[in-house]
Amino acid sequence: MIEEQEREYLGTSRLFGPILAVEKVSGVGQDEMVEVVEPDGRVRLGRVLEVSEDMAIVQVFEGTAGLVAKTTRVRFTGHPLRIPVSRDMLGRVFDYLARPLDGGPAPITDDLRGVEGSAINPTAREYPRDYIQTGISAIDGMNTLVRGQKLPIFSGSGLPHDALAAQIARQARVKGQEGDFAIIFAAMGVKHDTAEFFRRSLEESGVLRNTIMFLNLADDPPVERLVTPRSALTMAEFLAFEADMHVLVIMTDMTNYAEALREISSVRGELPSRKGYPGYLYSDLASIYERAGRIRGKRGSITQLPILTMPNDDINHPVPDLTGYITEGQIVLSRDLYHKGIYPPIDVLPSLSRLMKDGIGEGMTRGDHPNVASQLYAAYSRVKAVRSLAAVIGEEELSEVDKAYLKFGEEFERRFLKQEPDEDRSMEQTLDLAWHMLALLPRDELHRVSQEQIEKYMPGKDNPPRNPAAAGRPGAEGKDTGADAGKDTVAVR
Repeated sequence: MIEEQEREYLGTSRLFGPILAVEKVSGVGQDEMVEVVEPDGRVRLGRVLEVSEDMAIVQVFEGTAGLVAKTTRVRFTGHPLRIPVSRDMLGRVFDYLARPLDGGPAPITDDLRGVEGSAINPTAREYPRDYIQTGISAIDGMNTLVRGQKLPIFSGSGLPHDALAAQIARQARVKGQEGDFAIIFAAMGVKHDTAEFFRRSLEESGVLRNTIMFLNLADDPPVERLVTPRSALTMAEFLAFEADMHVLVIMTDMTNYAEALREISSVRGELPSRKGYPGYLYSDLASIYERAGRIRGKRGSITQLPILTMPNDDINHPVPDLTGYITEGQIVLSRDLYHKGIYPPIDVLPSLSRLMKDGIGEGMTRGDHPNVASQLYAAYSRVKAVRSLAAVIGEEELSEVDKAYLKFGEEFERRFLKQEPDEDRSMEQTLDLAWHMLALLPRDELHRVSQEQIEKYMPGKDNPPRNPAAAGRPGAEGKDTGADAGKDTVAVR
């Protein structure tokens, strides 16, 4: 173990891009924090990427432009890269090293934590349970987010993943424990207007007071993107495991993070793997994603919602491909639904939450939740097959049952999937709306819900809607209006 003792060297052997090499060093450790001192006294921060017998490779966050090899002093601090952590940092905006970007003072705390975090003993992990309500029916009803889970959002260029991320940040809550819930928002390589959109959205909704933002903008050095998610997760670990809070970490865009990793790997002269990414991309992503979870004996939890854009909408691209292996499912955004004017354009068929079954059902949500979700999946899958058949033989040649599925598909997309960017549906509203969708199908087609559940929840003459606001209209009085009056459905905005 390296003692915290500073070691200073004059001169470097190589300067290339954001990398410098220092020869004849000793007592230097991996990921150690480095101060690069220019002749005029200005200091640039960096960290040790690689150590050999007598050479250290240092990654300089602000780059090496303007440095002179012979006159540059390199100071090894003897400790890893650290950031201050404090509960008082809630409501603030910081850069990748937790330095204020909001014009406020620096955090007043003596508690400094290494950005690499501490590995969680697998035997101390507690299985993720209890759902996090996002207010979005396609997630809560069919791909439920569970406390302690890591559930990425796979998007494409131009799709509204930023709006979706902001909506989740505004609406997410752990039922019954709202006061102990916090959001950590890490933005990597985003544009200035995107960063301002997130800040303004959280501030206007009042959520910013329980949020900490870490921003790395598009014109910031790419190497800083490698630290931003780690700083955010270090703060999340403090809030979850020492301040007993439930923390949701939203990270966007992980593709920008991977691009920065590829750039640094190329500068270092490493052999490329798929699409030019380094061979250790999987383990590097895992070092971030695996910092989610719950620890036995600790009240708090860390839930991750990383967002990544798929180049050319290719879900087999290395970044989404490897992310899917590490995480417990994915939420996939559809360009076809987006072109139909549906927000959020969540394609529920390729989407999956592998831990959903452990966060819903009796004692957590309504007992019909698992069966309803399964029935919706089966019905919408049939819709896709019927649409393909109709494209070949024509809709008029379909059977009455197939026509019922076509109607179900249209209503499911228009009323269940689609909702306003500021529409916050409760779990009860989502489930009641799901039953209104199932009511469009013949009852003998409902094989995954029990007869008792049909009699209890299915809307009809003898069973009116249990929740008049099922369509997300707070304060609705349970009376359908306009063209939908008298039908066994409820209108949505």
